[in-house]
Amino acid sequence: MNKDRTLVISDIHGCYHQFKELLAAAGYDASRDRLILLGDYVSRGPQSKETVELVKRLVDEQGAIALQGNHDYRFVRVMENRASESEIERFFRFGGIETLQSYCGMERIAPERLDRCRSFMMREYLSHLHFLKSLPFWHEDDRYLFVHAGLQPSKRFPHEQDTRDLLTIREDFWLHETNLDKIVVFGHTPARHIHGSDDIWHGGDKIGIDGGCVFGGQLNGLELTDGEITGSYKILSGSA
Repeated sequence: MNKDRTLVISDIHGCYHQFKELLAAAGYDASRDRLILLGDYVSRGPQSKETVELVKRLVDEQGAIALQGNHDYRFVRVMENRASESEIERFFRFGGIETLQSYCGMERIAPERLDRCRSFMMREYLSHLHFLKSLPFWHEDDRYLFVHAGLQPSKRFPHEQDTRDLLTIREDFWLHETNLDKIVVFGHTPARHIHGSDDIWHGGDKIGIDGGCVFGGQLNGLELTDGEITGSYKILSGSA
């Protein structure tokens, strides 16, 4: 069955209740709608574990499309003991403590307890790590290219992009026109940093949908129907 309506959400960051509320507010029905998630399911927010579990179920059982975000990427590398010291430092500085608290159930998390959490994750939540690691870095249809952070505007095709740019690029992307014939839908950079509002930013050849929910903003949902923008939904950070 063709699914004419697409709902796009990004940067949930452990805001599990807001994510569920947004799906309900949009009237999401997997039998009729396509759901595309642009990454960053973990870190900073309180319920990374529950969020990943729900995203995994939506993908495995309902055919949702989930992309990988930079926080998901770094979380897996740290848990698999493949991260550099600088990556580990950034993990703890940018929400890793909350991620480990959600998964490992410890009231106090410190870098010296990392090995204990790694062992627990490998024993109890290896399926979550494998799931996050397996997620693609972009998805495209006839009119749109979906990605977590963006891409280098000078490169025409997504397969030419560096993974780092797909996961972390900011101003070099959204301040310049792309070299694509598709509109790029992205998250990663909160919309308030682009146009001073948590609402979705419409920038011509690109659309930024990160509402900064975990920073006290909102979780946004972009609605596309037959390739056209037909609406948006939002759930405020403090609604749950």
